[in-house]
Amino acid sequence: MAPDEPVLPLTMIKQSRVLMVGAGGIGCELLKNLVLTGFGEVHIVDLDTIDLSNLNRQFLFRHEHIKKSKAFVAKEAAQKFNPAVKIVAHHANIKDPEFNIEWFSGFTLVFNALDNLEARRHVNKMCLVADVPLIESGTTGFNGQVQVIKKGVTACYDCTPKETPKTFPVCTIRSTPSQPIHCIVWGKSYLLNEIFGTSEDESAFDHSTDADNANEIAELKRESEALKQIRESVGTPEFTEMLFNKVFKTDIIRLRSMEDMWKTRKPPEPLDYAEIIDKAKTSGVLAAKDAVLANGQKIWSLEENLAVFNDSLARLSQRVLDAKASGADSIITFDKDDEDTLDFVAASANIRSTLFGIERKSKFDIKQMAGNIIPAIATTNAIVAGLCVLESFKVLRGEYDQAKEVFLTPFAPARLLASDKSREPNPDCPVCGVFQTRAYVDLSRATLSDLVDNFLRLKLGYGDKEISISNEVGILYDPDETDNLDKKLSELGIKSDSFLTITDEDDEVPYVNVVIAIQEAKDPLEDGPIKGTTEEVKIPVKPKKTPVPEMDGNGDSVEVVPSNGTTATHNSILPAKRSHPDGPDDASAPKKAKSSADNDVVLIEDNDGAILID
Repeated sequence: MAPDEPVLPLTMIKQSRVLMVGAGGIGCELLKNLVLTGFGEVHIVDLDTIDLSNLNRQFLFRHEHIKKSKAFVAKEAAQKFNPAVKIVAHHANIKDPEFNIEWFSGFTLVFNALDNLEARRHVNKMCLVADVPLIESGTTGFNGQVQVIKKGVTACYDCTPKETPKTFPVCTIRSTPSQPIHCIVWGKSYLLNEIFGTSEDESAFDHSTDADNANEIAELKRESEALKQIRESVGTPEFTEMLFNKVFKTDIIRLRSMEDMWKTRKPPEPLDYAEIIDKAKTSGVLAAKDAVLANGQKIWSLEENLAVFNDSLARLSQRVLDAKASGADSIITFDKDDEDTLDFVAASANIRSTLFGIERKSKFDIKQMAGNIIPAIATTNAIVAGLCVLESFKVLRGEYDQAKEVFLTPFAPARLLASDKSREPNPDCPVCGVFQTRAYVDLSRATLSDLVDNFLRLKLGYGDKEISISNEVGILYDPDETDNLDKKLSELGIKSDSFLTITDEDDEVPYVNVVIAIQEAKDPLEDGPIKGTTEEVKIPVKPKKTPVPEMDGNGDSVEVVPSNGTTATHNSILPAKRSHPDGPDDASAPKKAKSSADNDVVLIEDNDGAILID
């Protein structure tokens, strides 16, 4: 500590009520630090249970804790470090309705110890609306980062666009795999589900606009029907051979018949069960299957993969039969720590890789890829957790000008810890670059008309401006869409902790977008069904942007021709098209809110092998 740095009063720490979201690698280290530092009250929220793979770095957990709640076990273990600290554990999803804006507002400080992009964004948004400082942290292998987020003072989590995972259409996974991850996804999310899990719902395959993908999805439906018949024979002597020949022979022969598909790539080679099983018997692989299963670091041969395929099928089939006999649920889903499902996925993926000339992987590698395991280093988690607490002292003192964004980069040429001043908020950020306020609503009687005419126009100062209102589904109101005005907000799906975005359509002096957090009024409202906050609301105006002139080949500015055929010089500002505030400009977009399912795609994170199934 520098000589002139003020000492943080111990009473300030003891009186602090903090929230920690996530009790995994960073969370275990961070909870220990918070408790030993003496923070008065610590709440933990985590939905996950403890897996075997957690034990190498999440030191609060032991083998006897497997399958138990991370939040509850973490509380029990950390409480011994300092019994004076009040620890409250929540085994729940941070997005559950009980964790609303008012709940967030009750904390002095929030710590994010998450590895989930969607949950991080949710906590970021809730902290901004509740105006509670957030310390965001994350690790990937040897690298780590800590960021202080304060509404209106520092950049938020979404001020910098996050890298979007690459997408592969279902036809790549089903028909033209070229990487081991494609075969692993096929085994985990298609074959295992079709035979032992929940068969793919047809509605999930009806939304693709890609012709090749649509054709493959149609074929997928037909194959699902055939697999249903094989599924009926689970536990019979012919079950294993029927399944093998269906997916590794009959389906492959069908794919080879599509000659146009193989003009630029090598076609897959079908396999016959009887031939491979004879080789496995002759080589002694079947007799030595226990030794094969015990060596998860080895890349198995085709015959060894068949031995594992047969053995895992027998184990899974017996589980189904036992469940049916007892009247229990017979559905089996993939779990990276479930040896039966992991063996089946590993063997199926490797056999499929063999068909398509793709390198096979060891069971150890497949577990990491299929289980979405990013290699985590205990020391990295400990360093990042320590940095979180150091930054929290600055937050408690209100010294945001001293807060740092710290990066842990051990292989950088400069230094281990690289810190920089906290970035300022991005004015174009869709989350914190808007004006945020709350509205207390009597949901039993408030209509959209009450919101538009009495609250937005009179109390927030929109007056006669043209405005549009939208939520996560779409546009609820704009000058051309007034059908919903007489409907109650509850009829439009608006409830407590819903967020509404108000967009100013004025071309002259438009306000910035306004995000209103809807709160259900606890007490009767006398002046109307909607009431704002007690503080005065002054919505800022959007900063004017200087248009950049278009240049011709000689470097001279050229005229910009609007779509209506009129001519405008580069000094003219074209009227803005009305659009959804979070989406691209599209003058032809439908006005009414409609929800639709996403295309059936598989998302792959190439940098860490993570698998995200939509």
